[in-house]
Formats: sequence, structure tokens, C-alpha cells
Amino acid sequence: MSDETRPPRRRLRIGTLAAFLTGVLALLCCTGGTAAFFLTELGGDAGEQMTLTGQECTGDFPVNATGKMPRMSEYGESQLRNAARIIKVGQEMKVPPRGWVIAVATAMQESGLRNLANRTVAQSRDLPNEGVGADHDSVGLFQQRATWGTVAQRMTPEYAARKFYEKLLKVPGWQRMPLTTAAQKVQISAFPDAYAKHEALAARIVDALAGGAARTAEIGGRQVCDAASGAEIAASGWTAPIPGGVGSGFRTASRPGHNGVDIAARKGTPIHVAASGRVLVSRCDPDNGGRLSCDVDGWPGKGGCGWFVDVLHADGLVTRYCHLVSKPRVRVGQTVQAGEVIGEVGSSGNSSGPHLHFEVHTDGDRTSRSAIDPVPFMRSRGAPLKHQG
Repeated sequence: MSDETRPPRRRLRIGTLAAFLTGVLALLCCTGGTAAFFLTELGGDAGEQMTLTGQECTGDFPVNATGKMPRMSEYGESQLRNAARIIKVGQEMKVPPRGWVIAVATAMQESGLRNLANRTVAQSRDLPNEGVGADHDSVGLFQQRATWGTVAQRMTPEYAARKFYEKLLKVPGWQRMPLTTAAQKVQISAFPDAYAKHEALAARIVDALAGGAARTAEIGGRQVCDAASGAEIAASGWTAPIPGGVGSGFRTASRPGHNGVDIAARKGTPIHVAASGRVLVSRCDPDNGGRLSCDVDGWPGKGGCGWFVDVLHADGLVTRYCHLVSKPRVRVGQTVQAGEVIGEVGSSGNSSGPHLHFEVHTDGDRTSRSAIDPVPFMRSRGAPLKHQG
């Protein structure tokens, strides 16, 4: 890789490409302990990993909007109680849990989960409220304007939630849309991309208040815990990229530089993007000799990730998909929806057989410093990567 083509070593922020990572792949992905990976900076010590919290998926999803609230550093008791009211209305309307996540995230953006009055709407200040805003004539959890109902109605959390869900359910294909797209279809906000940053925390709140419901996927007409894979999307917005068992794990004792996991699959198996996002990289990775030879099967020690794709997700997470059989189906800058096919399993690059090498990185950083173990992370999103055997 020449100096002209080597990306700069810096963290990735929105609109900025970060440094490429290096790693030593072994077994299916990475046999050969010293082979260069050419995505520089993946070697070295493991950085701090993101702490993953979640609640077991109970299957019955009880919500108590009047009982004791869980403790969360981001929100207080009254705000979580409002989130519980939003979820409970969704349950009563038989809205799938994905809708609860979208609704909670929307209220997080619009009001900070507070039932707001408005200083320009005199009647609103005489009603019970949790603060005062000043956006046109908007009031309540969802900052709904006068066309949504009377002031008293809009400042009633249950009414406001019901009106949000009614409009959401009229949006064709809302369950498969990126959260920010679905929310914007309802709210018609002046800041259409603002909702996305709340998705991960909204899913955590739904999990905490409704028995792990964000970890379910709708399969065969019912909500199934920890089963999202491929075209099935969990309420959290995530799915396992391919079915199959993890045969080569994250940073094992024998391969401390292995910054992802290897999932065995037949050549040509469709690879689904794990969550909605924007494509950062879609290309052939040079091998140890600097050759762009990704259209042939690789071998241990060849070096390189082969054909690969990196996707940036709204909450700053980056996922990587390596060793595709041919040029990816997506291009740099393209927006992709969760479950969309981005390519097929192959054996290009530093590989001894068909499989997907899958990585997860935090904070928009594509280097080894930010790599986390995909297995517990994906399970926390209701899209587990299964172990072989």
C-alpha cells in the first residue's frame, strides 16, 4: 500500500474517513501469525471495550407505568415513567416492539421524555407539566402542534403516544426503515436526522421497561426473543449478518490480534448489513504484496481482507464484513437498511475457506482501539451470533 493510498490515522467522524485497521487472522480467516492485514492499526493491545447492559428477554414484556422505575444515568424517574406510558400505549394498540423503540427515541429527541408546556400557549402552563418549551405551538412529549388535538389532549402522554402510533402505522414499510426515516415520516421535523442518535438508548430503555422486548423479532406473526438473522430485524434495529456458527472468536489467547469473529458459511451465502447506516468503504483490500487480487480465492498468509465493506451506524458504531466472493453490491456513501444484502460470502484475501469475518467498532473509530467482541454485543441487540457445536 503506497503512501498515496494509505488512509490517514485518525478517528472517523461524520463525513470523515478514519484510519484502516490491521490484524492477524487465523484458521478460516486468519491463519498465519504474522501476516499483515493491510488495514493498518489493528495490531497491538486491546482497548477498553464498551460496557453492554441489557435485560433478559422475558417473552411477556410486562410494563408498569405506575410502579418503581429502574435506575438509569441518562434519565430520571419521571422521564422513564413517560417512556413506560409510551410503551404501554403501543402494547394496547398491538404495535410491534420496533414501534415502541421508534416512539421512545422520538420523544427523547422532541422533549427529553418530558411533558412540556409552551410559554406561548397560555393554557398549557396551567396544566400539569415537567417544563416549558417555546417551539411554535408545540406541547407534550412529542411536541405536537395544534392540528394533533387540543392542548389538554396533546399534554396527556397517553393521547400523544396514541396519535404518534396512529400516524406511524400508516407509513408503508415503517418496520424496516431506519429509525430516523420512520420518525421523520410522522413528525415532519426541521431536523430529520436528529432521531437516529437516540436509537441505541431507546432500545435499552424498552428492554429495561418491557422485559427485553427490543431483543425480539417478529417471526411467523409472533415476537421471538434473540432470533433476528438476515431478513428478520430485531426491534433494536439489528440483525445477524448471516446464519451460522462462530468458529473463530474475538482476540483469543492464540490470536490476540483477531479483532472480529469468523462465521462459517457456504460460498455465495447472502450477507445482510447488521443495522441501517451509511457505507464508508466498499473495495478490495491489497494483499501482502500490494496486489488487488480479490476475484480469486485467497489462502493463509496471503494477507488482506479481500473484498470488504465498512458501514457507519447512527450511534457511532461501525460494522465490517470481510472476504466477500466478489465486488460488494453497495458503494461508498450509500445508505443501507438493516437486513439489506451487501454481498455474498467468499474466501478472498487472507482466508483458507468460505466464511464471513465480522467486526464491530465503537465511537466511529475503525481501528483496533475500538474493536469490541461481536458475540455479546449482537446478543444484546437480539441478533445473536451462534457458537458452533
